[in-house]
Amino acid sequence: MRIPFRIIGGVLVATLLTQLTACGSIFFPDRRGQIDGKIDPLVVALDAVGLLFYIIPGLIAFGVDFATGAIYLEPDKTAQVDPHKLQQAIGADGQVDKRKLQAILESELGRSFPLDDPRLIQHKGNVQQLALYGLQPAA
Repeated sequence: MRIPFRIIGGVLVATLLTQLTACGSIFFPDRRGQIDGKIDPLVVALDAVGLLFYIIPGLIAFGVDFATGAIYLEPDKTAQVDPHKLQQAIGADGQVDKRKLQAILESELGRSFPLDDPRLIQHKGNVQQLALYGLQPAA
């Protein structure tokens, strides 16, 4: 009878410990020690998942990430690319050149994205979405 309670207790303790350590501190240890900056939306979303399951550990995760500075993006790093720089990847026929787009993303973000992966889901945009970014349709 005591074994199921020990297993359940062990799983509960392991779950709480993973939530208490905070996502930004785990995934981005090189960001620790920052005082301020732009907040990384990925870390906020991961910490918010902790709020959905356990309120107190989720709040502690936010507190740890803010206290250590792991929630902030690295200086001079952004989570987006200027839309005007992305225009270089659009051909004369209005199609996106995946090689040029990948080169732009690698130079701007410093990461490699597998744009030729067959699992990649592509969505078509419309004129209103382009207008939100201040772009004119080229096709």
